[in-house]
Amino acid sequence: MNQLLWMQSQFGIGASDSVFLKTPATFDASVWELLLPFMSGARMVVATADGHRDPVYLAGVLASGEVSVAQFVPSVLDAVLDELGDSTDALRLVFAGGEALSSATTERARRSLGAQVHNLYGPTEVTMQATHRVADEVAGPRVSIGTAVWNTDAWVLDVRMQPVPVGVVGELYLSGAQLARGYAGRAQLTAERFVANPFGVAGERMYRTGDLVRWNRAGELEYVGRNDQQVKLRGQRVELGEIEAVLRGSEGVVAGAVAVWSDQLVGYVVPAGETDVSGLRAAMSRVLPGYMVPSHFVTLESLPFNASGKVDRKALPEPVFEAHEFRAPVTAAEHAVASVFAEVLGVERVGLDDDFFALGGNSLIATRIVARIGEALDTQVLVRALFEASTVAELAARAERVPVRGGRRR
Repeated sequence: MNQLLWMQSQFGIGASDSVFLKTPATFDASVWELLLPFMSGARMVVATADGHRDPVYLAGVLASGEVSVAQFVPSVLDAVLDELGDSTDALRLVFAGGEALSSATTERARRSLGAQVHNLYGPTEVTMQATHRVADEVAGPRVSIGTAVWNTDAWVLDVRMQPVPVGVVGELYLSGAQLARGYAGRAQLTAERFVANPFGVAGERMYRTGDLVRWNRAGELEYVGRNDQQVKLRGQRVELGEIEAVLRGSEGVVAGAVAVWSDQLVGYVVPAGETDVSGLRAAMSRVLPGYMVPSHFVTLESLPFNASGKVDRKALPEPVFEAHEFRAPVTAAEHAVASVFAEVLGVERVGLDDDFFALGGNSLIATRIVARIGEALDTQVLVRALFEASTVAELAARAERVPVRGGRRR
């Protein structure tokens, strides 16, 4: 009731609206689609069986002008917009949830649908929507998940369950009227996820979401990723969700996902039209450190979806890694970096395009690598430079810009 009354009040849904009931009843997002029309007097438009999987069908319903209120998983929304063609102004409200919402998708939806777009976030355990943000003018590649709904509190805590400062990533905990009692017949799992709330009254609990977020200076929550989507790659902890946000927000990218294959980051891209994605790596390097930029990109016509409408990561195709043409070092700095890589990593031949991490390097030997390079070039190379520019060519270029000890490099 808290959820439904909040939605009815927040969005003014009433008898003049038509709500699109398309989510299968086995998923929590179907609850408000089913019940809110009965509460508000809105008309209900019921989708055909499995219609939620078919972007062509969904686009047809939107184009027909039958519905004024609809919700989509962002990746499905992108696919629907691809099929929509001409714009439609029948929709009044579009809700996005279930995945991170990019500013690029938001702008496409606003332009094509003429509707107000809202970003909704929430786990089933806290009754569907726990936070909300109007996706109007957005700075950055991703729309924030906003602030908590009625009678709900959000806490961003560290591993000691202490609040973290603004801008620092922590795990999101939720409490309030919409909190579930637990998991039926699974007492141990309930105890792990539903924990005592140290900031509430005696006996109050909160739900440990497993989602990584941070507060921004506007007092809104920014979604970073899942703590179970955090992978350790070449000695560094990497958030796949953070990389995906940059990828999806890149120019010419309609949809995207990131996975790890053979200890390498691979980006899966659905380009807009005939867009050339060859410049994606350079574009992402301007936003992310080098070790978080995919080394390979795979172009797809569409991303695979699972039954809930989310990206099916297990169905992403395995990439084919092609050997690159060997480019020999030329400058003194390039020779020095290549020699240190070869000696410390035990590699016979190292070229300009060889990557420290791809050759087997990790954070444990990074300090030794930069120290040896500094000695060879009579300068000081910071460890951070190795993580931001991890190929021989990139690191040599960085080293050449650093003054020599006791004077300027000529």
